[in-house]
Amino acid sequence: MNLFKSRVKKLIELKDYSGLKQLLSNDPELANKGITIPFDFMCRVEAHPLHRICDPVFTGKITDGEAVTMAKIFLENGAEINGYKDEGTPLLAAASLHAEQVGILYINEGADVHYSYKNDGVTALHWAAYCGLDKLVKRLIAANAEIDGLDKQHNSSPTGWAIHALKSNDKLNRYNQLNCIKLLLKSGADPQKLDKEKKDYLISLAKDDHELQALLT
Repeated sequence: MNLFKSRVKKLIELKDYSGLKQLLSNDPELANKGITIPFDFMCRVEAHPLHRICDPVFTGKITDGEAVTMAKIFLENGAEINGYKDEGTPLLAAASLHAEQVGILYINEGADVHYSYKNDGVTALHWAAYCGLDKLVKRLIAANAEIDGLDKQHNSSPTGWAIHALKSNDKLNRYNQLNCIKLLLKSGADPQKLDKEKKDYLISLAKDDHELQALLT
């Protein structure tokens, strides 16, 4: 086991910002060395540190704000903003793991907003819309992310992903999907790119929502 990589993970778990800063300052290469999931003793899969600090945000072990503080330390010590692209970028991880403020930081630091894992068409905007992260959706739109890009498995746009989340019975993933849909429509998302089931669902929502109704007419 690489004790230095293990120490990086431990410092994240301890939220020891000064210790992490000192370690990375002494050995900047560690800012780009893969680590396993913090707080997870069973995980054996390593990923880029900028990715891995998003995992404990999803599980509630650290806050989004705490992860931002850690991400800044890694970036100040040479962490590559796009991580290991062949394994998915940190921005994609942040969007799918509810690390909203971390995702916004990554965009501000120049993250690739167009990236999709193995060219499957699923971008950070798809995930942010699905997870109801409206602040991240707004920032992605401002960064010129493709609004109506279709993924290759479901042939669905970010708007479609947000609608799918609303239609599902997953109560643990009920956040600001409706506002994400409105932001996307205001920015030019085309409702005609949705399949009939999703269009009908959107129309049904608009019956009691005048703002949404106006966006669809």
